[in-house]
Amino acid sequence: MTNQAKTILRIDSSARKSGSTTRDLTTELVNVLQQQSNDADVINRDVADGLPFVDEDWVNANFTTPADRDDAQQAKLSFSDSLVAELKSADTLVIGVPIYNFGIPAALKAWVDLIARARLTFQYTPEGPEGLLSNKRAFLVVASGGTPAGSDIDFATSYMRHALKFIGITDVKIIDASAAAMGAEEAINRAKNGIINVSAAAAA
Repeated sequence: MTNQAKTILRIDSSARKSGSTTRDLTTELVNVLQQQSNDADVINRDVADGLPFVDEDWVNANFTTPADRDDAQQAKLSFSDSLVAELKSADTLVIGVPIYNFGIPAALKAWVDLIARARLTFQYTPEGPEGLLSNKRAFLVVASGGTPAGSDIDFATSYMRHALKFIGITDVKIIDASAAAMGAEEAINRAKNGIINVSAAAAA
């Protein structure tokens, strides 16, 4: 996987539009990645603006063979199709992951549900599911009040790592601004150092 991004998919999920640690840090990281790659294209997806949740009609449409879907089923899947297209077009993902009550925001979970599509982002094989989106990398920009990233009570980063691996993305790095309640300045500095390391690694 190249260290230079051609197309970056930025996903923000914080409920806060201003004063959000993850939004501030995703902005900073995307700027660094663009500088490394001569202004890579950026696709912005703010899932906090609202995504549809999977419902019975969506499930039925998704499990219908594409050639057999009627107009209503195609329309039901059209937004999910657009999210998958964004994901496929990007070689680098920058995902803001605030930890809410030990897990990810509901809006980010909705995004995962809408892009985890058999035949599009993964496939079933005799050996089990196989991700179809290899040769991509992801950065999880993590922030929390009292939950340290990687701890026994952090179900957010482990879930996102597994969800991304499920669709074939195994190059996943954490930008860690977690546990800010125990030291906000330390948490921000730790995350900024992580971004500096991303820049240094590309220059090496």
